[in-house]
Parts: sequence; structure tokens; C-alpha cells
Amino acid sequence: MKRATIADLSREAGVSVATVDRVLNGRLKVREETARRVHEAARRIGFHGANAIHSRILSDLPEMHFGIILQKSAHAFYKAFAKEIDDQLRAHTGHRLRATIRFAESTRPAELAGLLASMAGKVQAVAATGLDHHEVTRAVADLRAAGIPTFSLLSDFAQDVRESYVGLNNLKVGRAIGWLMSNIARRPGKVAAFVGGHRYHGHELRETGLRSAFREYAPDLEMLGALLNLEERQVTYETTHAILEKHPDLVGIYCAGGGMEGAIAALRESGRAQEVMLVVNELTDDSRQALQDGTVKIVMGTPLRQLGAELVPLMVHTVEKGMTGSPGQRFLPFEIWTPESL
Repeated sequence: MKRATIADLSREAGVSVATVDRVLNGRLKVREETARRVHEAARRIGFHGANAIHSRILSDLPEMHFGIILQKSAHAFYKAFAKEIDDQLRAHTGHRLRATIRFAESTRPAELAGLLASMAGKVQAVAATGLDHHEVTRAVADLRAAGIPTFSLLSDFAQDVRESYVGLNNLKVGRAIGWLMSNIARRPGKVAAFVGGHRYHGHELRETGLRSAFREYAPDLEMLGALLNLEERQVTYETTHAILEKHPDLVGIYCAGGGMEGAIAALRESGRAQEVMLVVNELTDDSRQALQDGTVKIVMGTPLRQLGAELVPLMVHTVEKGMTGSPGQRFLPFEIWTPESL
């Protein structure tokens, strides 16, 4: 294939060859809008200088550095989340944005608090997923005192000192799951719910919503006590086998957080996938396959692209305009996936 030339780029971008030359070499100032049009055209036609154009556009923009803290680096969902945030930072116009992304590998409050504290003096804003605990709240308050706003993601924490929450309305998610399960259940029985930890605010709200919906729509469905799985596959696997053996009248399982792979594997092995409803969070390769083979009945999803599109401008705006006096929240619509959605 013939290599694209400056003349090809000029035609694709709808500007003169001289303008393309100025963008490439920076001899004279070119409007940002024009430079971006040339860059997009360069990407479309595979022009060899596309990266150089992009670097030149960014060089004149103000820079911002964000800290991002997610959970469990090995989890497919958090890998996808990290990539989506990175994509949103790259796509943002008007600033050079970069992020330091870290992962909490346990459910210990001290680990998350330490990761938050490590961002002080290095970034201009922080966004994090994690549990709600007084050690975490103290770390967020210290960041705020240093002029660094913190945004909670997916599961809220430090409500009185964080800048804003961005994620789903988790109480509504729990009620939606309860309504769906009450309409799918073929017989009365017990329902088990896994939570990642006792301090995950989002998990607690989902469990509360689930119980509330059962009281209203399906009083013949009995909720077992919340099962702690630390968002670990093996813990979820072993506990699922145990409750299947202990409760022959089990009709449903809901994983409010991570670790769903263990429940999927155990339910497959038990041979009871057709009689026990399994509802999990987030569409990954594992949950997609489980939907297709009937092991999972429903997947509740977070619109990661929309979350990133909300979060990044919000962080930029807060850094530029300053923190608000009253913490806020932004709820996103949740996704519902069934076998017929795929």
C-alpha cells in the first residue's frame, strides 16, 4: 500500500498543504480546532506523522495529573475499568491529562487508606473504588485539607468529606434484582447474597434493596444472611457448594460484588443451574459465557464508558473551579443483560 503523503493528508483534512506543514513543524501557530482536524485525518489515512501531530497539539495545553485507585488488579472488570478511564483521559480536549492508577488487592481499610495517602502532593484529584471505613474517611479528609478532591466510584465512602460519588444507585439496583428474581422464581425457597465485605456501602445497599423488594413482591422468597466472600473466586466457590448442599430449597444466588466466577463454577458442577437463579454483576468473558450456557440468568452492568465520560470532566472542572461546599452524587443508569441480550 502506498504511503500517505502530505498532499493526501491535506485533502482528507480539508485544509491547505501549507496548513498541514505548519501543524507538522510548528513554524506558525495553528488553531487548536484545525490541528485536531489534521490529527484525526492523519489517523484515518495512516499518515506516518500522526503521533507527532498529537504530541504537538498536547504540548501547548495545561497539564493535570489524577490519581485513580481501583480494586483487584486481576479482575477482568477492573482491568476494563482502568482501560476505559485511560481512554477517556486520552480523548479529553483542552488539557493534557495523565493518571497514576493503583489497585487495592485486599479488603483491608488500611490498604485503601494508605493508597489514598500516597497520592498527596503528587496529583491534583483522586478517584477511587473501595470500602467505607473511618481510616478511609480520615485519609480523604487529609487529601481535602491539602486541596485534593476525592471522588468515590461504584460504592460510596467518606460521604461527608469526599467531593462526589459517581456510579449506580445501588439501592435501586438491589430492588430491581429483587423484582426480577421474584418474577423468575418457579417456586418458593431461599435466596443467598454474597457481599465483598461488611464495609462496602454499595453492597450493603444492594442487599437492602433486594430484601425490600422480596418483602413487597415475593414474601415466599426467604433471604439468608449475607455471605462474605472478600470478592475472591475460591471463597465464593467453596461457599456456593456449601449452601447448595445445606439448602435443597435454594432458588437463587446473587453476587453483589466480585468473585462471581466461583459461583458460576460451583453451580455448573452441581447440576442445579436450571433450578437456581444466579444473578451477577458486570458483563465479562466469564459472565457472558455463563449467560449463554444458562448458568447465569441475569447480569447487572455498569456503563463504564458513560462513567468515564462523567468522571473525567467532573475532575477537571473541580480542579479548575475548586471544591464545592456540599458533597454531591451522580447516578448512572444500570444495564440489564439476559441470555436474549447477547
